[in-house]
This record gives sequence, structure tokens and C-alpha cells, in this order.
Amino acid sequence: MLRFVLGPDRRIVPDLAERLPGRGMWLSAKADVIEQAARRGAFAKAVRGEVLVPPDLRATIEDGLRGRIRDLLGFARRAGQAVSGWQSAREWLQAGRVGLLVQAADGSPAEKARLVGHRQVPVATPLDAAELGAPFGRDRAVHVAVAPGRLADRIAAEAVRLDGVKAPTDVARPRDGRKPGADPENLRAPRDAGHGGRDGAAGAVE
Repeated sequence: MLRFVLGPDRRIVPDLAERLPGRGMWLSAKADVIEQAARRGAFAKAVRGEVLVPPDLRATIEDGLRGRIRDLLGFARRAGQAVSGWQSAREWLQAGRVGLLVQAADGSPAEKARLVGHRQVPVATPLDAAELGAPFGRDRAVHVAVAPGRLADRIAAEAVRLDGVKAPTDVARPRDGRKPGADPENLRAPRDAGHGGRDGAAGAVE
């Protein structure tokens, strides 16, 4: 899910960290859902007023999620919970120290598969090699091993959200020809819960 809030200038702001004050509006982290909500006035309907929806909202969310993953990888590296490179990742895999293997989306499929082998380890491919290398001070990185724990879980979760935002889900249409969840009635602004997390149950455009 993705949280949005209404800014002081009535601009719709994606709250990827789920910490901004104000009432939250929630949507599924899917490109087609975001674009339909913007196109069909779902945000305005949710807040019962005029809003300004940035024309590049989906791209802004995608860039923000990429940045969050790079930041989390940087935190993991500085905490000694992540290493990059084929040999280092292989050593961690052999020692059973990997909670998540992050591999470059544009890396060689054969090379990536050869490293994983028959090991049962979660794998994510959210970034290209240049983006993946940046947190490690490298021009490129294809393999990053992350130790089990909260950071690995957060990186995996952000990778799932990014994948949904990048690639619209191909879903079957109902008999009336509309895509499921395209109705802006499904987007609601929940009441404030007084904290920066999920502020109450909210309907979502699924």
C-alpha cells in the first residue's frame, strides 16, 4: 500500500515513509491504480474538495521508492549487514548469513542464477547495477547480500512496492468493461489516529 496526504497547497503528496502529519489516503502500490485514481478524480472525492495531482505522480513515487531502497542498502552496509560483489555474496551464502539477496535488474541472468544455485534464499531485483553500486561506493554492483533482520525485511518490502509501481498488473476486466477497483468511491481518507503510522482502516483502490 501507498499513503498519500494533502499538502498545505492542496497538492497530493506521496508519504512513502508513512510519517507525514494529516489524514492519510491509501492506494494499492500498482501503477494502473495510481494512474486511474489521478485520472478519475479519486483524491478530490476522498477529501471532498479540490486537489492538485502532480502529472508525474507515478514517476515521483517510483523515484522515491528507488531512493528508499538505496538508502536502506546504505544503512545496511554501514551497519555491517550488507556486502557487495560476487565473492563476498557467495561467502555469505555459503555461511548461511543471507536474509535477502539483492541483484541488479540488468545483470546477467545466467550469472545471477549461478550464484543462487539451489539455495532457498529470497531474491529481489529492484535496481540496475549502477543504482545498486552507489551505496557501496562502486560504479556498478550486480550482487548484494543482506543479513537477516529488519533492514532486509524493509528492503524486500520496498522492492515489492517498487515492482508494482513500475509494472501495471494485468487483471481481468469485469463484465461492464471496467478494471477492478477503478471506482474512485473506493478511496477514502481515514480519521486521524494521532501517530505517523497507518492511521486507521482505509478503503483502497485495489
